[in-house]
Amino acid sequence: MKDKSQQSAAGSSSSLTIALPKGRVMKQALKIFAKIGIEPPENMEESRKLIFEDKKNGLRFLVVKPTDVPTYVEYGAADIGIAGKDVLSETERDVYEPLDLKIGRCRMIVAEPAALSAKDDPSQWTSIRIATKYPNITERYFASKGIQVELIKLYGSIELAPLIGLSERIVDLVETGETLRQNGLVEVEKIMDISSRLIVNRASLKIKGARIAEIIEGLRKEVEGS
Repeated sequence: MKDKSQQSAAGSSSSLTIALPKGRVMKQALKIFAKIGIEPPENMEESRKLIFEDKKNGLRFLVVKPTDVPTYVEYGAADIGIAGKDVLSETERDVYEPLDLKIGRCRMIVAEPAALSAKDDPSQWTSIRIATKYPNITERYFASKGIQVELIKLYGSIELAPLIGLSERIVDLVETGETLRQNGLVEVEKIMDISSRLIVNRASLKIKGARIAEIIEGLRKEVEGS
């Protein structure tokens, strides 16, 4: 039976399928790809299409939810993709991660209401309740500190949870912290810095190694030169 990374094969050995995350990161990623001569045949940002074919250059672009990119790459539906370190750490998919593209930068933090923070001491935490989109990362982080955590998985509006008593604290991504401030929350701990990474299907790396290596090296030069 084939390994799951080989099940799709993402086309012939001469073609490449690239999975891109919807949203701001895709726009940034396309700019970097364009610098090494990889561009979709039409404007992906203004179209509702999910698949874009460039048969002349043997390229296919997929537009998917950011959380799904590692799955497409791991199972071979895409040869390469772009995924945030938050998604990669949360899902722990079996993909090769050769390059930090240094786009989509933010950080994952623990936050709580300002009133609680004024009298709180994180070093004294023993058991806490956390609302988050990232239960796996959160559980590992607090387990490493010997803190028992009750997790509440949410899919949006995480800042609301401590304001209505659903949880004491949250774990979420922040860029400037403005949303926290507007909702009366403050950052109390940083879990990790986040950026978007280039990821590669392990079977594709063997079958299409020369072309993928060329892309990795081209992107590396652009990233290091920026």
